[in-house]
Amino acid sequence: MTKFALVLAASALTATAAFAQDAAAPVVTDTDANGTFSLVEVQAVYTAVTEEAFKAADTDASGELSAEELQAAVDAGAFVAA
Repeated sequence: MTKFALVLAASALTATAAFAQDAAAPVVTDTDANGTFSLVEVQAVYTAVTEEAFKAADTDASGELSAEELQAAVDAGAFVAA
């Protein structure tokens, strides 16, 4: 029983840390509601993102970032909130 309680407590702490990290993540707003993110929309949160970095993150060369492309750039450390 004690072992179970320790595992449960460790799991709860891990989940809490992950939730706190997600809650603190900046949110890019799709201001034109087209389902993708423009350079201007991204720069509203990630002010240091250059056109070159944006184009590198735009893996399908659509001129906009999908949610997946945006998340990949953030996860890779290419986009860092100021």
